[in-house]
Amino acid sequence: MALLDIKKIGDPILKKKSTPVEKIDSTIRKLLDNMAETMYEAEGVGLAAPQVGVSKRIVVIDVGEGLIELINPEIVRCEGTMEGIEGCLSVPQMSGEVERYENVSVKFLNRRGKAQRIIAKGTLLSRCLQHEIDHLDGILFVDKAKTLVRQESEND
Repeated sequence: MALLDIKKIGDPILKKKSTPVEKIDSTIRKLLDNMAETMYEAEGVGLAAPQVGVSKRIVVIDVGEGLIELINPEIVRCEGTMEGIEGCLSVPQMSGEVERYENVSVKFLNRRGKAQRIIAKGTLLSRCLQHEIDHLDGILFVDKAKTLVRQESEND
């Protein structure tokens, strides 16, 4: 496995709509592995392929309940709203309050190409699914944030 370079705000790939994965092969599975390793190394809870320079509809998430790999994820049901603070590996030292759906149902393919569905209700997972799927559509949390705050780093 290999660590990948995380693209930062201002990189044009982060504003581009990603293309669906047509065929799940060893290249896609290797990308999933490398994305997970990169996410864990960066101490993130989610990472979308555009964040590592790949314009494909691929996401990895781990909110503390184990790794979830999603290929071609699509929100098929949503209800309610909730507000919460978000940050992003591609927007370092910034956080903001973002309104999201409270409950979502997402369909996707796993690494073996099997259709799956995940339901998240009012949790960090619900927020993370929406945040990462937004990346696939070229949307950053700063585009939706009601407020933005610059975080001080240890080096500031």
